[in-house]
Amino acid sequence: MKPLTPTDLEAYNRPNGEMKEWIRVQLDTGGIAAGAEEALAEFTRVRDENHQTIPVLRVGSVGYSFADPVVEVKCPGLPRILYGQVSAEVAGLILRDHVMNKRQIDDHAIATRQRRLTIDQPVTQILVRDTGADLSSKTEFFQFTFVEELKRRNLTERVQVVRAFDMGVYHEGVVVQLLPSGVTYTNVLAADVARIVTESVAKKRVLDDLLFKQPNPQVRIVLRNCGEVDPDSLEDYLTMARGYQALRRALTEMTPEKVIAEMKASGLRGRGGAGFPTWLKWQLTGAQKSAERYVICNGDEGDPGAFMDRSVLESDPHSVLEGMILAAFAMGSTHGYFYIRAEYPKAVERVERALVQAREAGLLGKNILGSGFSFDAKVRLGAGAFVCGEETALIASIEGKRGSPSPRPPYPSVKGLWGKPTAINNVETLANVPAIILNGGAWYAKNGTDASKGTKVFAVTGKVKNAQLVEVPMGTTLRQIVFDICGGVLDDKDLKAVQTGGPSGGVIPDKHLDTPVSYETLQQLGSIMGSGGMLVMDKTDSMVEVAKFYLRFCVDESCGKCAPCRIGGYQMLQILDRITRGRGTAADVGILRRICTAMQKASLCGLGQTAPNPVLSTLRYFEEEYKAYIEGGPSYARKISGRGQTVETTKETAKAAVTP
Repeated sequence: MKPLTPTDLEAYNRPNGEMKEWIRVQLDTGGIAAGAEEALAEFTRVRDENHQTIPVLRVGSVGYSFADPVVEVKCPGLPRILYGQVSAEVAGLILRDHVMNKRQIDDHAIATRQRRLTIDQPVTQILVRDTGADLSSKTEFFQFTFVEELKRRNLTERVQVVRAFDMGVYHEGVVVQLLPSGVTYTNVLAADVARIVTESVAKKRVLDDLLFKQPNPQVRIVLRNCGEVDPDSLEDYLTMARGYQALRRALTEMTPEKVIAEMKASGLRGRGGAGFPTWLKWQLTGAQKSAERYVICNGDEGDPGAFMDRSVLESDPHSVLEGMILAAFAMGSTHGYFYIRAEYPKAVERVERALVQAREAGLLGKNILGSGFSFDAKVRLGAGAFVCGEETALIASIEGKRGSPSPRPPYPSVKGLWGKPTAINNVETLANVPAIILNGGAWYAKNGTDASKGTKVFAVTGKVKNAQLVEVPMGTTLRQIVFDICGGVLDDKDLKAVQTGGPSGGVIPDKHLDTPVSYETLQQLGSIMGSGGMLVMDKTDSMVEVAKFYLRFCVDESCGKCAPCRIGGYQMLQILDRITRGRGTAADVGILRRICTAMQKASLCGLGQTAPNPVLSTLRYFEEEYKAYIEGGPSYARKISGRGQTVETTKETAKAAVTP
């Protein structure tokens, strides 16, 4: 591609018509591991074998990990639809039935989350699924009932009834969605089928008593382009995602001060965990008297179970790059680095390709868009050390030194990479920036709470039905995330706790599930936001074992530079190991608390300061489990953990059982 001018970019900003048909195969690491490349090959083979012309495209992931591999299909005469768990065999079925015969396939369709309240187009598909906890699914019965009712009304040629894979609505009995409008009915009974066909299908009237009126709790800003564009194509980003329009606006219509003012109005805070105001970090870095400044994208995502940053880098690398260039413009930086862990080869590959494409298009390098502003960026690989997520350790790693933290102040904004002022933002923070500059800070600030603006991406994993990436406005409750979006606890067991913030976070018991998620509220509960990992645990999980697992991780990942972390972490791990073996004493609980306090106050960096969080939070909410291990040993403790009982309650239960 030849170097672009502002006029060239402005032309991309005009509507140019969408493709009439396509098959999009989502190819992030999770999808590829589940067989997405094999599905892509089968789509291409069957298409060519049957002399079809529908484009088969490669895109990033929408984040539905529970449904990988995920494919989206658009055909004339049919609504756009996502299919989940698309194996090579299913891929051939989709192409033959959906593309060639205009019939959606059963058991793989994912209902749209953009649910409407009116029917403005003729109904062509009815998705149906039983979402109740009852093991005897009624899905096939209701599909048959709808088909029979459509036959009575002579509508079978016009309307198809499809068994859905996922409805996005849970624990609401039989759920029905009418496409293409997206009108959704819940708790549908057999007696309602005739009414739905007569009123909604035939007359386009909405049945208010069945209508599901809750709006989609997700707001996709960071994930806005994921699953929509080919991450390997700059042309896709320019034509379909308003790519680099924010950069054009900043360089032609704004000053660095205006960019920072827009970021201040947005209220965006660092999404790496600390929550420091993004605009202030940029302002402090730009205010330093230095001929050289650096901007770093922290892609060193090391929390167990977290995959937010990896997915964004793999699915929308140009968005993160554009955010980095805007940050550099705001603070007067000319060089940048993507620090990405080497365990993310697909992310590294796609970011490096994005850098090459941006240079070729004149969007990276000298005199960008003829503005006189110059900036270039490189990729540096991390070796997988968790401590290198800390700013000063990350800087040391880029400089070729051992990745260990340094005392602060001075902070990187004053003295960072090679002694120069440096701003470090994580992937999610930078991905927000182009949308803010294009739409305005006030637009972004409409989401969230007074103190925590915007949205947050979470990787919800563990014992949850639908593990996935979730992007919700700050202030959304944990209950909404776990139950309304992710479908609740696996096997419909009782939820015991949610762990946020990775190894540095804490556990939040079920009694606090209605707490709005924000930086402040999570800290009050003894946890942290972290980068966005969220682990769901049920009543069978031992909180002492959970604390030991995360503490062991922190001990293994400690750089060992400071004694409070190096010695304190090891001592706590030995005590926890002793307790879980049934050899602990009552004094151990007090010792644990004292060591935790010492580590929080005296450790050099965030790893040591927050490593005690899992121990402290489990002591705060589940101290009875520690007592159970100490007083009755592992078997006794497991009974209490599984029943969600206290030591005293269990003793009373046991006493009652032997009393005649």
